[in-house]
Formats: sequence, C-alpha cells, structure tokens
Amino acid sequence: MDLTHRPRRLRQDRVRDLVSETSLEPADLIAPVFVDATTDERIPIESMPGHDRVPIDGIVARVEDVLETGVEAVMLFGIPESKDPEGSRAWADDGVVQESVRRITSETDAYVITDVCLCEYTDHGHCGPLEAELRSEGGLEDGPACEPTMTVDNDATLAALEQIVTSHARAGADMVAPSGMMDGMVGTIRSALDEAGFEHVPIMSYAAKYESAFYGPFRDAADGAPAFGNRRHYQMDPANAREAVREVRLDAEQGADVMMVKPALPYLDIISTIRREFDHPVAAYNVSGEYAMLHAAAEKGWLELEAVATESLLSIKRAGADLILTYFAEDVAQRL
Repeated sequence: MDLTHRPRRLRQDRVRDLVSETSLEPADLIAPVFVDATTDERIPIESMPGHDRVPIDGIVARVEDVLETGVEAVMLFGIPESKDPEGSRAWADDGVVQESVRRITSETDAYVITDVCLCEYTDHGHCGPLEAELRSEGGLEDGPACEPTMTVDNDATLAALEQIVTSHARAGADMVAPSGMMDGMVGTIRSALDEAGFEHVPIMSYAAKYESAFYGPFRDAADGAPAFGNRRHYQMDPANAREAVREVRLDAEQGADVMMVKPALPYLDIISTIRREFDHPVAAYNVSGEYAMLHAAAEKGWLELEAVATESLLSIKRAGADLILTYFAEDVAQRL
C-alpha cells in the first residue's frame, strides 16, 4: 500500500474545512471601542488605521456598526473631558464610559465590557494615585542628591477601583475588565460588586499583563501614556512565564471569571500554558502594536493584510484562547 500521499489527501478543497482542527467565529471576537468626551466628531487614530475616537453622541452608531459584522461584544475605553491626580472622572456617574454604557444598553443588544483602569483618567498617566518615596545618596533627605521616586499607591488604587466597577455596573455594564495589575484588585472588585447587589456581573481580569513595547498605538489612542517613568513595576516582566501561572492562580482564587493574557502573539506560549493549567475561559488581547505592525507591512506591500490578520487570530485561538479582543474583529468577522 502506497502511503506517500495520505496526508495530502485531506488538504484538498472542500474536505480541508471539514477536518480543520481550529475554528474562528465572530462570536469569539471582542471589538475595542474608544469613546471620547472631548470631541463632537470622530477623530481618526493615525497609528491604528480604520479606528477612531468616537464622541458620546456617536457611540450607539459605532456599536451598531460592530454588531452588523456579527461581532456581539464590545470593550469600552474612555477618554474623559478632564483629568486629575486621582483620576476621579473614572467613577463619576456622568463619566464618559458610564454615559456610553447607558446609551448602548438601552438602544442595542451588544454585550458591553468595560475596561477598568485609571491611566486614561489620571493627569500623570499611571494606573492609580501616586505616592512619593525619597531617596538620596547617604540617606540625607534634604541633601542635593535627594530625588522623589513616585510609585502607584496600591491600596488607594483598590479603593478607586471599587468605585469604578460599581459605577459601571449601575450604568448597565455586562462585564468589567480590570487591567491595572494591582495586587488584590480582583478580590476587592468582587467584594464591591457583590455588596452593591451586582453578583451577576462577571470579571475578566487582565491576569497576565506584560510590560510590553507593543502598547504604543493604544496609548496614543486612549491618551494614556505615562507622563514620566514606565509601568514595569506593576506589569509583568516579558522574560517570565511561571510568574504568569502564579498571577492567574491568584486571580482565580479571588473570584475572576475570565483570564486575560496581554499581549497575544508574543505570548502564545503563555496562552497555551494558562489553557492547560486552568478551567476558566481564557481571553487574549491582540494589542494595538500587533495590529499596527501588520498594517504597516501591508502598506509597504510586504504582506497581504486580510490573510495575515486571519492567520494571526487563528494562531491565538489554536494556542487556547476562547475569546480574542482584537482591532481586527470587524474586518475578520465580515469574512468568516
């Protein structure tokens, strides 16, 4: 018996799809949406072709565009009309996300997930209120070498997150997604939601969020870049894999319902590991830099955009993600 061509027989047209091991559906995808309280018109995001900042008055139309592609879920990111050191507009009942959620849920059937973080709302761009530590050579706090070192106040941030999630839930959010990587944030949020009567609202935690160079376009889009320093002390070291398992386990123990890995493509091994180790649904964030680099290569004529976009999302799904948050959601969904 000649077995030479056996593998190739199942790669032919028509049967090829029947034996595909991985499928990608519009219902697997979540579309990020940027809503901007500072504008009355759509503002194109230069580093993310095809995406805009949308005014509050245009948010329903924007979400309806998403739903027409077959994608059923959106993730809201807000740009407030003002910022302060505490990020207090993040939990205001008349805030940009809160008002947008009310409009979307009253006029569409979209499943609304809200990003829960403070970086877009603080005037310094970090993910919570800051506290200062003084360091100087020789320990002389009043000496010329004395420099204040600013760090995020973890406990003050947890108190703010409690207010944010309850305000989002009151507005009608279907799910909340804390992304700040603060210690104890999931347990704090779960308790706050339960005590406020929102036991039914699930938490999708950015459980394994790496300190990545792939976030650049998003920070432009959401106006959330740090005014100084970086976020390496509260986001994960890209060199670490076992740490991701520890972080996810902590969030699982505290009550997270869905576990997010961010970014996606450079961390497919992490997605695969989390899928093997945990029974929770696994989400992956195909981030702005991953989106922008494929667009840039396609503009140069080096890659065919539709093909590499679909292949990228398939690889994330094959690695073990149940849900994919991606800027390609609408374009890919229309072709599935």
